[in-house]
Amino acid sequence: MRNPIVAAVQMESGPDLAANLDRARALVVEAAARHARLVVLPEVFAWRGLREAEAGASSPIPGPVSDFLCGLAAELGVTLVGGSFLERSDEAARSFNTSLLIDPRGSIRAVYRKMHLFDVDLPGQVTVRESDVRIPGSEVVTAPTELGTVGMSICYDLRFPELFRRLAVAGATIVTIPSAFTAYTGAAHWEPLLRARAIENQVVMIAPNQTGTSPHGFRDHGHSMIVDPWGTVLARATGDEVVITAELDLDHLARVRREMPCLRHARLLP
Repeated sequence: MRNPIVAAVQMESGPDLAANLDRARALVVEAAARHARLVVLPEVFAWRGLREAEAGASSPIPGPVSDFLCGLAAELGVTLVGGSFLERSDEAARSFNTSLLIDPRGSIRAVYRKMHLFDVDLPGQVTVRESDVRIPGSEVVTAPTELGTVGMSICYDLRFPELFRRLAVAGATIVTIPSAFTAYTGAAHWEPLLRARAIENQVVMIAPNQTGTSPHGFRDHGHSMIVDPWGTVLARATGDEVVITAELDLDHLARVRREMPCLRHARLLP
């Protein structure tokens, strides 16, 4: 069987929902034209604006953003991980940061709400309190697909290895991590952490990122990546809004797990 193609979509999203969805559509269409069967969008792909405007920009499920994603997946016949978007909650001032996995028929197969919220203070570089406007999720989420079991995560989750081990123990062979990593932290940590999580858990990491300048004034890192279970970077974004693709070598993944059975040897599990 021919190795399937997977894709990560890098975007520079802003506060115009319609424009972001149009751009996402064009990039996912490009990925499908390049024969990708699994396409992953970045964090907050649909809307990215000032904190005080977030409540008004949130969307329910079903709603405009989820309907867009379901329709696009069905139209193109791809499995689509809808990056993340602001999901409306029962709290007026806070939303969930939510990622959807949608099958090629346009049905939602998994809903993951970002568990670890980005509350950091790096003086002179980045100060963010995501928890001021977001509610953390609590569920570890995997979903079967035609390419294997997909584990779901978002951005800051990357720094918490226990989540990724739980995803692997739950059967994940692919992990998606839509992100909006800052340039400052990304330059130091993005690639090392992605490769470490891939190696530790013997999974493929698909990591689309935001690029450009965030609404809060700091630069995004870009450099979206696809990393294999040996830690090899299969694809890396070098431009701004781009699609990167790589072959998913299922035989290689099985061989890595068979020849170095770390997951079976693990004695301390989260």
